[in-house]
Amino acid sequence: MAQTNLKQLVDKVLKEDDRLWNEDKTELNQTLLLDLVEKIDEKVIELLLDEKDLREKFFVKIKDVFVFKTNEFRFFMEENKIDNSYTDYKNRIGLSDGKKFLKDTNDVVLDFPYKDCVLEGGQSTEEGMDTYFEFDETVTKAQEKQGLKAGTYNQKTAKRKEIFFNQVLAYDEIDRLFDAKALTNWKRFTKDGEQKVQEIKRDKDGTIKENLIIKGNNLLALHSLKKQFTGKVKLIYIDPPYNTGNDGFKYNDNFNHSTWLTFMKNRLEIAKELLRDDGVIFVQCDDNEQAYLKVLMDEVFGRENFVANIVYKRRESQANLSKNISPIHDIIISFSKTKNARFYKISANINIDDYKNNDNDHRGKYVTMPCTNKGGAIYEIKTPTGKIIKDEWRFKEETYKKLEIENRLVFPNNGNGKPRYKLFLSEKIKKGALANTWWDDVSSNQEANKEIEKLFEKDKFITPKSEGLLKRIIELGTKENDIVLDFFGGSGTTGAVAHKMNRQYILTEQMDYIHDLPEARLKKVIAGEQGGISKSIQWQGGGDFIYFELAKWNETAKEKIQVLKSLAELESFFAEMSEKYFLNYNLKIKEFQDKVIKEGKFKNLTLDEQKKIFIAMLDNNQIYVNKTEMADKKFGISKNDQELTFEFYNSEK
Repeated sequence: MAQTNLKQLVDKVLKEDDRLWNEDKTELNQTLLLDLVEKIDEKVIELLLDEKDLREKFFVKIKDVFVFKTNEFRFFMEENKIDNSYTDYKNRIGLSDGKKFLKDTNDVVLDFPYKDCVLEGGQSTEEGMDTYFEFDETVTKAQEKQGLKAGTYNQKTAKRKEIFFNQVLAYDEIDRLFDAKALTNWKRFTKDGEQKVQEIKRDKDGTIKENLIIKGNNLLALHSLKKQFTGKVKLIYIDPPYNTGNDGFKYNDNFNHSTWLTFMKNRLEIAKELLRDDGVIFVQCDDNEQAYLKVLMDEVFGRENFVANIVYKRRESQANLSKNISPIHDIIISFSKTKNARFYKISANINIDDYKNNDNDHRGKYVTMPCTNKGGAIYEIKTPTGKIIKDEWRFKEETYKKLEIENRLVFPNNGNGKPRYKLFLSEKIKKGALANTWWDDVSSNQEANKEIEKLFEKDKFITPKSEGLLKRIIELGTKENDIVLDFFGGSGTTGAVAHKMNRQYILTEQMDYIHDLPEARLKKVIAGEQGGISKSIQWQGGGDFIYFELAKWNETAKEKIQVLKSLAELESFFAEMSEKYFLNYNLKIKEFQDKVIKEGKFKNLTLDEQKKIFIAMLDNNQIYVNKTEMADKKFGISKNDQELTFEFYNSEK
């Protein structure tokens, strides 16, 4: 029986099950059907078994028992959906084996296109909903099952509309994908401007001692850092997309939740490897995912290594963000790598205006604090006027006498009042304070926006984090010269604060605004800009950083495909694509070139679906150039970049 007739027969038989159809029985809920099939639903199996043609097609008889061929039925239904053009063409040109889908195997599904883009993931037509998400994703089996199509994104930071495609990568290809990448476009920036990178500075133990800004996919960048920085990073801070529906992750809850968690899991696993044994990680999020993220981090870092959920007051005032309760906070989840984690005291919350020096004490400004304390030591003291006071005191008697000798006591009421002791500003700053989990005393997101506006034009970046917040985190988790990592570089706040606080830092970012934001911002920091925390720590400028990129290859082809505006342009590009770039080894190039691309049916696909098929032809192992292959002249990697790549990885040529 022909495929079309067989599909019609399946629909006819399944009409007997009201669960699977809308009210007028015109739309089959295929997602529900496949779920029921997975569960061996008796009613569905019985309906299929009772029809002779379907029994012969989807069952095998073993002795007197009919066994349902689940995978074959699922593939048949996927292949014969209402919109099956993409699957048809993938089968024809060799990108599917025609027997099973990757989601039906143990293969791992990965994709690494642009970070700040949107993918419009249409669910099945039966469900009637569109889904959207941002950022390069690891796509789970469940997500691939729903089907994906391209969309666009034009948030203020993106600079141009981006088209975002999804593809799959088989399990046995992943090791090569995570190989160290070739590194290009090296630049060093100092107070004297841009300079050529002559060498890569290292510590006595061989650790790279450079501030780094890296352009490229953050997951692949982390794997490229692995050899040089495993066990070297003291603190990781990341501010990933919150999955709120306002930051690009706009899709239905079941789809976005699993996508976001898988997206995070891949990055957290490699991040953990980079941490020192006494290292710590801080991940900022909001209530949409914080509970699930905590459980995920329990799994990755170990529940016993949980440190705290910090509540950060990100808004100064209430906003109409909810019709019920207005959210004004974020959660910062902190874990340590091991029980050996080291935390430090933070800067005390000081109001400078409270500190005076009315008696011109050579030790500087001070505030006075009470010497009495309920439940303290009981003894008599004598005031300068000779008055005797017996009370409960904060100090032991010998300590009180020491304060008296050091001229640290102040007696109010013309010398007749109970004594107070001087707490000097310099002592308060040096001593620091123990951190707690309620942070309403550091600068808010609104203040962060003002910081960015002072450095750049308005609306340069939508959700920057404040320098005050990063100062708190960095001083809590590090000391000078420790390494700080932020692989969601964004506006570059982490790098700016780490630079001012004399910490070594590594930032990664994939989008082109890396030049307009973190790179440009760090140049201003080196020049001595006085925004953010600069005045409070007396920042005067100085230092340097190195910028480089993961060397692109098939990523360049993706970029070219994404900006093409017609099928004619795609056809024209195909010759360059097949000659210059790496295509999937299963691809039947001649079949596609001679027949498929010329068919009316292919021409009737949307431009986004046509692009999706072109993207699917590219080998994802070659998104970037592997270090081991960079000497090949076709990649055009300069001798100098090759030399610096070898030097970075501390490897022989």
